[in-house]
Amino acid sequence: MFTSALKSFTSNISANYTISSTPSSICGAWKVYDGKKKSTGKAVSIFVFERKSLEPQAGGFGQRSSSSALKKVHEEVLARVKKESNLLARLRHPSILELAEPIEDTRSGGLMFATEPVTASLAGLLREKDDQEKAGGVAGRPSRFVVEEADGQLRRRELEIDELEIQKGLLQLAQGLEFLHESAGLVHGNLTPESVYVNAKSDWKIAGLAFAGPPDSSDTPSNIPPISLSEVLYHDPRLPRSLQLDMDYTSPDFVMDSNVSSAADMFSLGLVMLALYNSPHASPLKTNSNISTYKKLFSSSSSAPSSTNNFLSSRPLPKDLLSDVLPRLITRRPGQRMNAREFQQSRFFDNILVSSIRFLDSLPAKTPNEKSQFMKGLPKIIGQFPRSVLEKKVLPALLEETKDRDLLYLVLQNVFKIIRTLPTGRRAFTEKVVPKLRENIQAAKGPATERDAAKEAGLVVVLENIELIGESCSGKEFKDDILPIIQLGLESHTHSIVDKSLGCLPTILAVLDFSTIKNEVFPVVAAVFSKTSSLGIKIRGLQAFVVLCGGSSSSKEDLGDGLDGALQASKNTKASNNAVLDKYTVQEKIVPLLKVMKTKEPAVMMAALAVFKQVGRLADSDFLATECLPILWSFSLGPLLDLQQFQEYMALIKSLSAKIENEQVRKLRELSSTSSSARNDDLMNVGSTDGFFGGNGDDVGENDFERLVLGKGTSDHRASSNMLGDSLRPQPQRSQSSQAATPVFSWSTPSTANGTSTPNSFAQPYNSTLQPTSVGSPLGNFAALKPTPPPSSGFGSPMSNGFGAMASLQPSNPWSMSAMPPAATQPFDKPTNPRNQSTFSMPPPNPTSPFSQFSIAPPPSQNQSSMQSQYGKGLSRPGAQVNGTLTADQPPAKKTGLDAYESLL
Repeated sequence: MFTSALKSFTSNISANYTISSTPSSICGAWKVYDGKKKSTGKAVSIFVFERKSLEPQAGGFGQRSSSSALKKVHEEVLARVKKESNLLARLRHPSILELAEPIEDTRSGGLMFATEPVTASLAGLLREKDDQEKAGGVAGRPSRFVVEEADGQLRRRELEIDELEIQKGLLQLAQGLEFLHESAGLVHGNLTPESVYVNAKSDWKIAGLAFAGPPDSSDTPSNIPPISLSEVLYHDPRLPRSLQLDMDYTSPDFVMDSNVSSAADMFSLGLVMLALYNSPHASPLKTNSNISTYKKLFSSSSSAPSSTNNFLSSRPLPKDLLSDVLPRLITRRPGQRMNAREFQQSRFFDNILVSSIRFLDSLPAKTPNEKSQFMKGLPKIIGQFPRSVLEKKVLPALLEETKDRDLLYLVLQNVFKIIRTLPTGRRAFTEKVVPKLRENIQAAKGPATERDAAKEAGLVVVLENIELIGESCSGKEFKDDILPIIQLGLESHTHSIVDKSLGCLPTILAVLDFSTIKNEVFPVVAAVFSKTSSLGIKIRGLQAFVVLCGGSSSSKEDLGDGLDGALQASKNTKASNNAVLDKYTVQEKIVPLLKVMKTKEPAVMMAALAVFKQVGRLADSDFLATECLPILWSFSLGPLLDLQQFQEYMALIKSLSAKIENEQVRKLRELSSTSSSARNDDLMNVGSTDGFFGGNGDDVGENDFERLVLGKGTSDHRASSNMLGDSLRPQPQRSQSSQAATPVFSWSTPSTANGTSTPNSFAQPYNSTLQPTSVGSPLGNFAALKPTPPPSSGFGSPMSNGFGAMASLQPSNPWSMSAMPPAATQPFDKPTNPRNQSTFSMPPPNPTSPFSQFSIAPPPSQNQSSMQSQYGKGLSRPGAQVNGTLTADQPPAKKTGLDAYESLL
């Protein structure tokens, strides 16, 4: 609606101001819109008057018969409206509505002007209060006044009209009337709730000066025309009532005496006071804009408001108002009425709260001593003020005094007390207090030439209320506006300010993010700790490190090592563990600072102990072992520590040592569980011994044993045996688990189908076992068999790589090797007796030996034992070596008779 109307306006206001799309309130014939100046962002209220509001309704009187007369009336109304704006531009007073932009007349007939921000008219607030009372109290229905705030959000403006608000507002109206009557020489003429506006600070402002003019008794020349009572008292039905004189609030001086004087405004002020306490909130006079009705009401004492009929109020009136004020305002004779100055001195305003507000209004004119005394006593009565008065009246007045450096700390003490009292304190702090802090404390950042005691006092107040500030600010606001103030305190040369700044860390950790803490907060704290010469600041810095590491600044907290696993509910868990420094910063930045610390004072040492307790929770075990424990031992041996302090150090050293031990044991167990089995398998995988023994792998049966001892079929048996004999078997303690396939070598003679070797094989059996001599070497290859000098009893070189494949024999070798059965694997960790090791040595039958080939050989000599051990690593054979060629020894001559059983006897 208004947007389309604005398109036809070609005004300075619409070009330079951003205007809301809907009106915030309607005050008489004016629609009030919230606006902002585009260049500065300053908030204003735009009053818009639409010419179509003057058009008579359909079927109204005089719509067609007297168009010329109606046009003349419209012109008079427009001139009256312009007169109101022009007077606002001329009159400058705290109780007069302040004009921001003069009225503009557009080609479409619309009028607009801009003023200071207003919430609503007093009439609108009274109607709001009536609706709330009908709905069941103040909380029955939300406020209808919805406005757009600076952040672009729409909020309801909850307005209260309590006793103090009424007293404060009436006092401001009286001050404005005093200015009009005595300084401007004017009579308002139409003082009603519609002509009183409440601004954003909850101040009452006088407007509606369309009927203002000089009094009849004035001798001072004025360019403002006097009031024509004959015209203004006549009610024209063709015009809206809001553009005409409201007779319900008019003095009988106008209607019955035709006299224009300042006393008429005081009578109207009395009727406004009755409307504030009446129910509904309206004038007790009901004239219907008719002169006859008005005169009839005042012709009878019962119908005219007086003290005998409680001034026609439906509700009880305050005692001072009823006995002292209203009888001297609502009276028929003008001479009996008090003037505006006397009204301000009445007992109605004689209370501490109203007097405090009056003192605030005149605070700029007070002496420094009076200001100081007022600021010191104000905290005692802040709790008695209504919240709306605190937020809209007291708080802004105090913030205006922050420019006085001598009063800065006193003003801030009261400001923070108000913020703590207000339910909307967070919004008030960010919108009103933060800009003042930025202007008066943060702005002067830079190289200080001399100490500013007043500014430091204000800084101390800010630091003392840092918790309240943290609750009232978002993270971004805190970082942008409050953190620079804290950094300013950390860089101060006053130890008490630095101490309070370091004490703000718990709040900082709860508000700021990790990156800001690490990159902007910690470097400043570390610089303060390393440069200070004060033991108190040194201890406070160590406590700050505890907080930065996730601990608590409380000295009474039991900072255990956390290894017991118990849930300690009694511990203070206020620390912000999700915003502590990372492990790298703790290990590489904090611990080195502690390492180079020179002072050995017990208080400092114990504060450092608390830091190490936190470091023990964060750092790696190897770092604790190599870096932290040496420092702890060095600190624990300090000459100034007493027994209890030393024991606390030892308790931490023991707990950290236990932590390191447990961690190392855990690591080694994990490594052993994952790698020991694989390593043992590799070490024990020395290869299979299958194939080194007889091809069939069967144990010696009963028939074979009989043939052996009885000598039956030995020739056939020898003929079918291989070079080493078919009875090579493992030692009895070994168990054969599997039968390997018969290996085939390039140098071996192919076996027959029945598994027997060629006729060139050795015939005599030989019992032998195979056991590895080296547990670390895999069964790879047999070394090649090389000829040795004749005196040697062996025929092969020791193997270098354990058991391996048989090297090829010389062409003249008449023997062939067939596969031998596998040997069982002996457990790796069982010690091996060299005398029990089995070898491949086959001592040949000695032709000179008196024993037969079936006899049991005597124990070997020392040389034979050493050679047997040597052959255990390679291969040994019976026989002699002739020209590099292996030949078989001839068996001894066969004995007969009892000599054949000589070996068995």
